[in-house]
Formats: sequence, structure tokens, C-alpha cells
Amino acid sequence: MSEENFDSKNLETATFGTGCFWCTEAIFQQLHGVIKVASGYSGGHVTNPTYEAVCNKTTGHAECLNIEYDKTKITFDELLQVFWKSHDPTTLNRQGNDVGPQYRSAIFYHNDEQKEKAEKYKAELNESGVFDKPIVTEIEPFKIFYMAENYHQNYYNNNGAQPYCSYVIRPKVEKLQKIFKDKLKK
Repeated sequence: MSEENFDSKNLETATFGTGCFWCTEAIFQQLHGVIKVASGYSGGHVTNPTYEAVCNKTTGHAECLNIEYDKTKITFDELLQVFWKSHDPTTLNRQGNDVGPQYRSAIFYHNDEQKEKAEKYKAELNESGVFDKPIVTEIEPFKIFYMAENYHQNYYNNNGAQPYCSYVIRPKVEKLQKIFKDKLKK
């Protein structure tokens, strides 16, 4: 999904690891100001990893979203709000039934401002006691993003009738639609 009428000079990128990329791709795609969301891999040591290699836990990569957004329509702070609410940042290498380092919570920052905001937000959430356990989200410099195979892209929108989409992804999407209804595309 993309939004019309954006100026490329206002385009920025955020890269988040939120567990299964299928689950959160559908959420970020709906946000006003988000131009493109790609599912893929970041944070590992193997060049051009495949889904199978990442799932075998030998590449060091996390399943990630690379989010291109118009900073005049949505801010990195707003993306962080959605990031923290779209997954459980307190479980190490796990999101629900998905277990392994590829499902870790991570922010791969693209500049110092993103790093500072991510660290500040994480510290404030930990201090506030919003979560019962400490946040384990990694905050690391962005190095490279590898696009996942084509069948992973736009997964929920292309496969919404599948049981995984119906029982796992749809409730997450509906929850976030209620929380962030003022930030959704019209």
C-alpha cells in the first residue's frame, strides 16, 4: 500500500523488529503518512538470507519491517507509539507462539535522532511500569535490510482468509485500529 501526494524530500525510513512480520506489516500499512512497508530481515551476519535460513536461527537476523514514511504526515515518535503497542517488547526472542531470535523485539535506528527517541521512549516505559516486566527491545544501528521473499509481502491483505490471518493477525489489526483510529488512512 502506498499513499499519494508525498514529496520524496520528506521521506524517512524506520526499521522495526516486532516478531512475525506478517502480524505487524498489516498494522503499519494502515497508518496515514506511511508510504511503503516491506517485510524482511535485519540485524544478522549472513548476506541475502532466506526465510528458511532465518528460521533455522543461524543468520542472526530478526524478522523486520522497513517502513518508508512522510515525516510531514507521521512522525517517528508516532511510529514508536505503534511499535510499542503492536507487540510484546518484554519477551526475549518470542512473540506469542513464535519462538526464536528471529522474533526478537528490535529497533534498527537510521540516525542519532531515532536512537535518542527510541532509548528515551524505552526508558520512560520501563520507569512508568506500563509493562509487568522490563522491556528487552534491542536498539541497534541500522546496517542493511534484506527484503523477504515475495510471498511474505502484503501477506495479510493477500491471505486474509487463511486461519493464521483470521485468528492471529486480524485481532491485532482490529485492536490497533481502535487505539490509533485517528492515525489511519482514510
